[in-house]
Amino acid sequence: MTTAPDLRIPDLTGRIALVTGASRGIGYFMARHLAAAGAHVVAVARTVGGLEELDDEIKAERARSGKGEVTLVPLDITDMPGIDRLGGAIHDRWKKLDILVANAGMLGVVSPIGHVEAKTFDKVMTVNVTSTWRLIRSVDPLLRFSDAGRAVVVTSSIAHSARAFFAPYAASKAAVEALARSWAQETENLALRVNAFDPGGTRTAMRAQAFPGENPEAVPHPSEVAAHIMRLVGPEVTETGKVYQVKTGRFRSYRLPD
Repeated sequence: MTTAPDLRIPDLTGRIALVTGASRGIGYFMARHLAAAGAHVVAVARTVGGLEELDDEIKAERARSGKGEVTLVPLDITDMPGIDRLGGAIHDRWKKLDILVANAGMLGVVSPIGHVEAKTFDKVMTVNVTSTWRLIRSVDPLLRFSDAGRAVVVTSSIAHSARAFFAPYAASKAAVEALARSWAQETENLALRVNAFDPGGTRTAMRAQAFPGENPEAVPHPSEVAAHIMRLVGPEVTETGKVYQVKTGRFRSYRLPD
């Protein structure tokens, strides 16, 4: 069971939020939650059909509440020049970015480490790590232009448990956390706050691939998990360089004694 998220939804009216992997799963519902709080969501994903469905949902919410807008960006996250152009396009249109949610990722294979093909390992690292770094590189200046920039990178507890047969995915998420921690320390004296988000077990296609025999009803729906994003993106957030765990509903510090 997840811990109920803080129901004090921040007012994100006028704020620009970029979400990758927004066409399905956790990213899809993160985009919807951000839009419902008033943000203009820049939704990035490969799957056009999923983005169009997201567009319909956000427009329907806007008709009900008057809040939220979305700009769809069909983009393969492995298109590194495309990521660079995305940062430039956001600058040209809005001159800043207030919220980044780096959610896009892939599992790869569940396999003994010695059986993982090189092309599979390389693709997991490209999607999960290199694209995240490239995205950070592209939007870091834009987040610094915000009066309260908030960056969230999606991680997994497997980065620490290093579970057997999940080596490429575990290694990639450990690398993503290291990127976030370094970035947080570089920017700790600025208005930018950088944290990782550990969703825990969630009813997604990736989870079904990883645990094909699991009853999907035994884990939370992504809409419930994604609601916790509100704990990390509001201007009132002061934590940085930490990981937020949905399972506990709390931030956990990485810092070790010097």
